[in-house]
Amino acid sequence: MSEVARRYGRYAAEFAETVAAVPAGRWGAASPCEGWTARDVVRHVVQTQGMFLGLVGRELGEVPSVDDDPAAAWRAASAVVRADLDVPERASAEFEGQLGRMTFEQSVERFLCFDLVVHRWDLARAAGLDERLPADEVRWVHGLVAGFGDALRGERVCGPELTPPEGADEQTRLLAFLGRRSW
Repeated sequence: MSEVARRYGRYAAEFAETVAAVPAGRWGAASPCEGWTARDVVRHVVQTQGMFLGLVGRELGEVPSVDDDPAAAWRAASAVVRADLDVPERASAEFEGQLGRMTFEQSVERFLCFDLVVHRWDLARAAGLDERLPADEVRWVHGLVAGFGDALRGERVCGPELTPPEGADEQTRLLAFLGRRSW
């Protein structure tokens, strides 16, 4: 198993735990993503798995509806990505994207893993759950997004950088960099 597959597996499991913890009455709660509810965050994450599979000519296939069962939809979508990461020929399939030529595995690391960490925070915030992200994930994401350049601020990615409060911790600074107000 590659380091990327291990990272994706960890972040996918953590996202699944957050999805499973959302109280039934909080699925319609507003998220930090403008115009999105908690359910919309999960829908986006599920659809993004399919979008990246599509870049290498594959499909997500049939997954449960996020409207009917967000947890089952996420489990099914992440299982497809994990399976593709475990097959070297699939993991190494290449495509030309916004960030240049890369393999499916590289796109999982550079975008899908990033997406899982950030949207896990978005979902936790919307659902009123514990929003603390592990320090190693915060540092990893911050190092990763520093290399995104203008693509980070593209349409439907991250908003403008915010100024965090003086003395803010690493997570607050990262979220502010990503255009999210956590304070």
